[in-house]
Amino acid sequence: MVDAAGLVLVLGGARSGKSRHAEGLVQAQPGPWAYIATAEALDEEMHARIAHHRASRGEGWQTHDAPLLLADKLKTLPPRQPVLVDCLTLWLTNHLLANHDLEAESAELELALAAREGLTICVANEVGLGIVPENALARRFRDAAGRLNQRLAARAAQVDFVVAGLPMRVKG
Repeated sequence: MVDAAGLVLVLGGARSGKSRHAEGLVQAQPGPWAYIATAEALDEEMHARIAHHRASRGEGWQTHDAPLLLADKLKTLPPRQPVLVDCLTLWLTNHLLANHDLEAESAELELALAAREGLTICVANEVGLGIVPENALARRFRDAAGRLNQRLAARAAQVDFVVAGLPMRVKG
């Protein structure tokens, strides 16, 4: 069981089961639980996907949308409330597409996470296992995601890597 305080980073590939694993870690704590969603429903398929995820979480969850203002949202929640952020990779993508300063946004997020007293679980894709992207934007994204994951993993009390629905503890 995960500690009731501190940062946990859950990494994995797309559709690896990392979100389900993270939800289970949060639900091991007394609720209510906060779910901070970073995805935006920009088309019908994504709208349906978000609705499905929201319905599958069940009762006890308070859902907050923060496609860009994640640090601000973290600051508004009770400091000891268990929080799940899903996912940092989408959040980073949103900032990249908005042409924001990724280093500054990441630093602000780190400060907000460090200020929390309760359990905070962040989900992110591990994007560094594939080939080097052929275009500059994709390489910039891959590099920024890798740097963010490394920075948060260094801070985290626990880091889990999920493959095919199987979580592996790599730190903590």
